[in-house]
Amino acid sequence: MFEQSGFEGASLGDIVDGAGTTKGALYFHFRSKDELARVVIGEHHRTSIDTVRAIARTGASPLRQLVMLCHEMGRQICDDPIVRAGARLTLELGGADGADRPYIDLIENSRLIVESGIGCGEIASTVRPDVLARFLIGSFTGVQLVSQVLVRREDLEQRIDEMWVLLLPSVATTRDAAELAEIRTARWSAPVEPVAPAVNSSVDA
Repeated sequence: MFEQSGFEGASLGDIVDGAGTTKGALYFHFRSKDELARVVIGEHHRTSIDTVRAIARTGASPLRQLVMLCHEMGRQICDDPIVRAGARLTLELGGADGADRPYIDLIENSRLIVESGIGCGEIASTVRPDVLARFLIGSFTGVQLVSQVLVRREDLEQRIDEMWVLLLPSVATTRDAAELAEIRTARWSAPVEPVAPAVNSSVDA
């Protein structure tokens, strides 16, 4: 309901009906709609930071990590209703009582990746890490919002790729077109959890 109607438009009655529960059960877990909204924002925030950490563990180069991060955030906002709701609530509630934390932390983590890229010579030393980080998260936010308005995010992956077509040549040290194109293909996907084998409970006589 937060994703579809926003904070003001989502009534507690609609939320209760959609969840198939009662107001009493809802208030047992959440004291108000405001608290429920902040839990949703918190889950969105946790997903984003977990994604940053998982991508870092791949050992990919800093620029590839940034490309992976943008495309994975795009996939999540298309596939995960909690992420969509959290993103909308963060924009609507702004900086009220820490609602801006997802953006602040994404920008800070992106800044650290940019610094790493400058340190290893993949990103130009003339780039200011804080400026690029803020610009990158702002650009992604704008791209996904425009894609949502125009085509319900059906072209989001293509639009993110176009963003990097423009951005990469201005920040990367390499001028090799093939290498830049290869960097743009970087993607991350969550590892598939192995399925535990079925336990045979029968006992031989």
